[in-house]
Amino acid sequence: MRYLFEDYALDPDRRELYRGANVVPVAPQVFDLLDYLIRNRERVVSKDDLINAIWNGRSVSDAALTTRLNVARSAVSDTGEEQRLIKTLPRKGFRFIGPVREEGRDGRVLADSGGEPEKPALALPDKPSIAVLPFANLSSDPEQEYFADGVVEDITMALSLFRWLFVIARNSSFTYKGRAVDVKQVGRELGVRYVLEGSVRKAGNRIRIAGQLIDAETGAHLWADRFEGPIEDMFDLQDDVTSSVVGAIAPKLQHEEIKRARRKPTENLDAYDYYLRGLAKARWTKGANSEALQLFYKAIELDPHLACAYGMAAWCHVRRKALGCMNDQALESAEATRLARKAVDLGADDPFALCMGGYALAFLAHEFDDAAAFMDRALAVNPNLARAWMLSAWLRVWRGEPDLALEHAAHAMRLSPRDPSMYYTTYGAMAYAHFLASRYDLALACAEQAVRDNPGFLLSTCISAASNAIAGRREQAQRAMSRALEFNPDLHLSNLRDLAPFRRMEDFAIFARALRDAGLPE
Repeated sequence: MRYLFEDYALDPDRRELYRGANVVPVAPQVFDLLDYLIRNRERVVSKDDLINAIWNGRSVSDAALTTRLNVARSAVSDTGEEQRLIKTLPRKGFRFIGPVREEGRDGRVLADSGGEPEKPALALPDKPSIAVLPFANLSSDPEQEYFADGVVEDITMALSLFRWLFVIARNSSFTYKGRAVDVKQVGRELGVRYVLEGSVRKAGNRIRIAGQLIDAETGAHLWADRFEGPIEDMFDLQDDVTSSVVGAIAPKLQHEEIKRARRKPTENLDAYDYYLRGLAKARWTKGANSEALQLFYKAIELDPHLACAYGMAAWCHVRRKALGCMNDQALESAEATRLARKAVDLGADDPFALCMGGYALAFLAHEFDDAAAFMDRALAVNPNLARAWMLSAWLRVWRGEPDLALEHAAHAMRLSPRDPSMYYTTYGAMAYAHFLASRYDLALACAEQAVRDNPGFLLSTCISAASNAIAGRREQAQRAMSRALEFNPDLHLSNLRDLAPFRRMEDFAIFARALRDAGLPE
């Protein structure tokens, strides 16, 4: 028998937690905690109940119990603040409140405590929530796909600047690209009330943007319109779409708030076009990343004040270092630091430039305090930017703040619940956070998930080797270390801090010692 809730399945017989087809790594105690809460979901479970069931009556501190509950919540993308699945009732206990279906091995539903049989829904946030789906490219040139995607990126970013909105990250929305979708299903899978669909047609010197806003609960069309004009008015047209959507969701919103959320990144449309091409090319491969970097440099050449292009160029250098393919590390690190500084100086109110530039300053220049200040500013300007929360989780790892790293990682995953790249990067950050907190069983579980999702991500492979080494799994540690050295043969203990820039030397010492035991050469 399995317990199904949202897009998760808990299999007590195999002792596995699944999200879709993927296994979610959980430590044995955390699995037992979830299992016990789900089995007893019809009642409030006391602290003593949990201690007797999970710890066999041994003395357990409130802090230890809270930590395990938070890890259990994180495993199912819940948080202590949201509590949509595991609810804490002060002075009474805890209860699993999510709809659960019991399913037999033959797929037959044995019991149903509510929810959608086909696609269990994510709980709606406590504020209006929206996903912007990929717009159809109606241009005669299929190569203009990057341009249509860029329009969606801009509209998503503009909407996310409204603090009272909950906006799903672009990468999760784009998992529906090229598919015929049911907006009700999209609403359930992403946990949103509204869905924006549309199309973009670019022909010669003119552009047309059409959009329709749909209530994902009822399927009702709340607004539909199209906006057309010369290409130089593109940003104004995007603002018109954004304003119309916001006006349909909250008609009484003050005009000044809409005005403040409008942001024109550049007057130079050629520079912006190169920037969009760079975004479309930017990937975690050496060739694609190098091509994207040149496109961002071209955008900067055409508009030396384009903050987001500086931020992405700096990020390309971060990727080069993480991939172990810098040709001249000192020279490239200096150049990346210059780009990052330009990004945060020019983009004081641009959350994308702030988070990308800020992280580059931490990873490449070890300017951790400035990086944290820029990252915090990015999150204040745009609390819906999933990438900023993910990068902030990594930044907190390097700063030696594991609990904050886990909190920010969980928030990133809720804002982007279907982004494959978010999972391996965020699980990697969670693995390092648990490692710093000496929770090596949880570090190993998260590391294995990160490596499973992307075996080529060097940081995840290294934390897998370190976690296995500390857990005494010597063979697995050596195997992971061998994979890491295949990705980067030049990796040694002497240059390890280039890859893992821990601020606290005691954190780095533990990590380095574990990798030495796993077989990393001096």
